[in-house]
Amino acid sequence: MKILVTGANGFVGKNLIAELENKGYKDIYKFTRDTDSSKLETYARECDFIFHLAGVNRPKDEKEYLEGNVGFILKLVELLKKHLNPCPILFTSSTQAALDNPYGQSKKTVEDVLFSYSKEYGAKVLIYRLPNLFGKWCRPNYNSVVATFCHHIARNKDIQIHDPNRELTLCYIDDCVAEFLQALEGKETVNGDFCVVPVTHNITLEALAEKLYSFKENRETLVMPSLENELDKALYSTFLSYLEENQFSYKLTKNADHRGWLAEFIKSKANGQIFISKTKPGVTRGNHWHHTKVEKFLVIQGEATIRFRNINSENVLEYRVNGEVPEVVDIPPGYTHSIENTGTEDVITLFWACEIFNPDKPDTYFVEV
Repeated sequence: MKILVTGANGFVGKNLIAELENKGYKDIYKFTRDTDSSKLETYARECDFIFHLAGVNRPKDEKEYLEGNVGFILKLVELLKKHLNPCPILFTSSTQAALDNPYGQSKKTVEDVLFSYSKEYGAKVLIYRLPNLFGKWCRPNYNSVVATFCHHIARNKDIQIHDPNRELTLCYIDDCVAEFLQALEGKETVNGDFCVVPVTHNITLEALAEKLYSFKENRETLVMPSLENELDKALYSTFLSYLEENQFSYKLTKNADHRGWLAEFIKSKANGQIFISKTKPGVTRGNHWHHTKVEKFLVIQGEATIRFRNINSENVLEYRVNGEVPEVVDIPPGYTHSIENTGTEDVITLFWACEIFNPDKPDTYFVEV
């Protein structure tokens, strides 16, 4: 299948082409504003499907809306007619096509041209009036509030919110691309005269900003915000894509003493925390128990012995573990426990605890195993 993608270097175009290539499509004609215009005729003659994503969004002169949006589609349709190619056309319109502004009017005109062409020539036309798209590779300070907020917050720049209660309808780029691939296979989601991306999310500007700030703060507090719902997960992924390339990493606080060192890694109000330690040969950590707090130990380097004793018993249990055979050891409540480095090299251990450590309520009582 030969696929023509106009606006191939744009936000939607880059994401769509990347996934088309992931799916094994090889004959992709990529048309951008820098492409030799004469190639459009060849593409229009040979293509089996068109993703018309190109469009003018913020011109210096409003006349460019008609020239760039309407003029281009008229040229493309004429070329398809010339070569008797009634291939399907998917067009990314906008919810603003229903509004009375120059941009919306130009999108509405393109829709009308395509509907008329479809009626006259029987070509399949799929028109998506897309809401606010967001995701990786979207240009900030252009037409995406999510991209702008992510870019500014990641760089410690102020953001502007004129109406905190204004509600946005957002659509994640991966959901959009997934729908477009369905449409390519003839399985588009239809709602009346238009096609729709079936997954959207509503959020206020204030709530959006709060979430993005919490993502930034995570790198300092280590407290992960909840990613339980799909919008939060998509926003977190998007935010990380806007980090400056020299800011991808951040250092953890290492608490060192004669035993080795320990550092907290990730904290979660819902799922506790993860930390990591290095323990020198012959050193024992722990010798404490908890009423309610439970933990998991995973040695990933070296050899260690984990010992347990029910505080109401004299019987000591031992688990010998090593980094070559990953083995998770659960630490139940009511058992004092310890981990001793019984090898010749440093032991590195990953720990998980069911709650974030609270110095005011540590639930930790020191008793020798």
